Amino acid sequence: MTTYGTIPTSSSPSTNLEFISRAKFKIKEGLATRRPWKVMFNFRSFGFPGGFSATVSRVRTNIAYFQMNYAIVVLIVLFLSLLWYPISLIVFVVLMAAWLFLYFLRDEPLVIFGRLINDRIVLIVMSVLTVLLLLLTGATVNILVALLIGVVLVVLHAALRKTDDLFVDEEEATRLTPPGAPAS
Repeated sequence: MTTYGTIPTSSSPSTNLEFISRAKFKIKEGLATRRPWKVMFNFRSFGFPGGFSATVSRVRTNIAYFQMNYAIVVLIVLFLSLLWYPISLIVFVVLMAAWLFLYFLRDEPLVIFGRLINDRIVLIVMSVLTVLLLLLTGATVNILVALLIGVVLVVLHAALRKTDDLFVDEEEATRLTPPGAPAS
């Protein structure tokens, strides 16, 4: 018996559509947890810090507050630097998929071998893994320059962005500001 012209009844196409719609929802939801770009680039919130300790305090607070935004900025700078290196770009795209699933789009905490893994640990491990794998592709100088530019942009923004207008809840405020830190 042939089945030419019949519509298949398997759930495979609907499963694929469900997966795509769930992925789109997770991307929107995951990227919504980053801080708003308007808050990050509020030009009235920029100013020079009072001294070295105020600068260090601002950098620590801003990096903790804008952690996901800064990761996005560094990854964009790195992506733009790899446009002329196709092998490195392919490796980077594969790593971006890993970044999306392991860092940006997770709904629940990451648990490996029954241990809860902190977001900062995931950020550090993914950053090191990204740099190491990209360095193996042969675009070493380009990658190092891009990372240097990204880090300089992040530290410069973190040092110049005032922290007194950042709205955090009490639990996050205790995590962001070390005890005895001077106000910026």
